[in-house]
Amino acid sequence: MRPCVCGQILDVVARVLTIAGSDCSGGAGIQADLKTFAVFGVYGMSAVTALTAQNTRGVHAVLPVGAEFVRAQIDAVADDIGIDAAKTGMLATRAVVLAVAEAVRAHRIAPLVVDPVLVAQSGAPLLDDDARSALLAELLPLAALVTPNIPEAEALLGIRVASIANMRDAARRLVAAGAAAALVKGGHLGNGDAIDVLYDGSDLTELRAPRIDTPHTHGTGCITAAAITAGLARGQSLLAAADTAKRFVTAAISGALPLGSGNGPANPLAWLDGSRNRSE
Repeated sequence: MRPCVCGQILDVVARVLTIAGSDCSGGAGIQADLKTFAVFGVYGMSAVTALTAQNTRGVHAVLPVGAEFVRAQIDAVADDIGIDAAKTGMLATRAVVLAVAEAVRAHRIAPLVVDPVLVAQSGAPLLDDDARSALLAELLPLAALVTPNIPEAEALLGIRVASIANMRDAARRLVAAGAAAALVKGGHLGNGDAIDVLYDGSDLTELRAPRIDTPHTHGTGCITAAAITAGLARGQSLLAAADTAKRFVTAAISGALPLGSGNGPANPLAWLDGSRNRSE
């Protein structure tokens, strides 16, 4: 229990940090992560790694935040509030990747979910080429889970992923590369059910949901990783957190918001509509 300023006693709330870029349109990045954390009842904090000027039509400009300031943000919340779990998203530069890895080690931040954001849905690059090797060498070994989509898995591993069997192989390779577990997301396969493959180092599990025919999927990778991070912070097992996140993102896509004139955002608040979604 912790006393609040008004003298009431509040239950301890899980403290969750997102280390990611800002999406001014609100559909992805730290904005989507913080919405997701709120939906799952955890206390969300953020360390901003980059500013982006983007909307539903694409990314128009990117301004990376200096690595020292990214580290300062992480230090500030870790030294005062504490961190029960964290996730990474857009890291932009090699220097930021290295600074984040150093901070995770220094503060013993765990569990850590690494969402290897490489390219925006519009095709705009969000991680420098020379940062990929640093992500693999320095950050992946610290990850309780890495959550690439198919293009990200291909870019990280240098292999072709065109089937469920390829996804299983990619998940195994990511664990062999250092991650404790891997979730390879199959939304880009483009036919049949939407299938993700989870490998925890010993067991392979396929997470299935009906594929929803909509262009409004902006932010789905961010909110999937954020939902898993929230679940881990609340004490769920990895499989339970991943299963809940799969149902959560399916609801968010089903209730997506057709805003703007491009690919609208998935809607994290759709999870709150209907008790069937909230059962765990």
